[in-house]
Amino acid sequence: MHKTIALAGALAALAATAQAETLRLSHQWSTSDVRHEIAQIVADEVAAADVDLEIQIFPSQSLFKAREQYNPLSRGQLDMAVFPLSYAGGQRPAYNLTLMPGLVKNHDHGARLSESPFMEQIEEIMAEDDVMVLVHGYLAGAFASKENCVRAPEDVDGLQMRAAGKAFEQMLAAADASITSMASSELYSALQTGVLDAANTSSSSFVSYRIYEQVDCFTPAGDVALWFMYQPLLMNKSTFEGLSAEQQDALLAGAAKAQAYYLEEAKRADAEATEVFRDNGVEIAEMSEADFDAWREVAKQSSYASFVEETPNGQELLDMALSVE
Repeated sequence: MHKTIALAGALAALAATAQAETLRLSHQWSTSDVRHEIAQIVADEVAAADVDLEIQIFPSQSLFKAREQYNPLSRGQLDMAVFPLSYAGGQRPAYNLTLMPGLVKNHDHGARLSESPFMEQIEEIMAEDDVMVLVHGYLAGAFASKENCVRAPEDVDGLQMRAAGKAFEQMLAAADASITSMASSELYSALQTGVLDAANTSSSSFVSYRIYEQVDCFTPAGDVALWFMYQPLLMNKSTFEGLSAEQQDALLAGAAKAQAYYLEEAKRADAEATEVFRDNGVEIAEMSEADFDAWREVAKQSSYASFVEETPNGQELLDMALSVE
């Protein structure tokens, strides 16, 4: 009798395990990257909640290529992704505002932008594609140069530069820099061989690619910075809505924990980059509020104007973003 009960219990446990739903989460980075860490926090919190839900993470483009994740996510072929939203700017021009010079001043400003009516508009566009945001997050970038320090627009006049993103290329070109496009993984050799005089990319890329070995001056993301890229954890909306209330609650609780961690780690990455460059003898040049304002004026005449021209309701969206203090 006891054996029968034990067997029945074991079969019930096995059946419950078999019924546990598995969600697939894709991203392009290594398992040591902060963007993997936020995915892992959500996965761990969901597992700890014991709601018959598992999140399987596929890092390093092992499931989909970096720029090819949005369509599978929209179609429900992929459940979740940590995804730089501007990658889908070709399909949804409004998303290009999430990688726009001078739109975000610092990390706390980015957090306020994520909770603003502007982001609600962006999320409405996502919803049309059956996509929703679980975790908001911006990562910042910096400038590094072999020549003079890059603080204000006049500092890039005549420099051969690499910029991270089309809008930044437009702004730097308007400030009379010459633009050379390449992946951030190519920066080291380009600076070493003189193909580039200066570059703009994320704080973490500057460190991971050891750019401090090839430059004389570093302009970090400090109290103000020009380069911020929105890189949220997204989910297929129908998949989320198909989960039980307990599963949804577990996901949202994990997302809240991950979002708070993301903000603090983004700040820490900037501070760490500054220290690494300083420790390697590179001059540190802080950008002032006046420098930031000067760059924004250049952006208004170039990147912003181009965005408004190419985007339905572009001026309205831009004004909403710029109105966030």
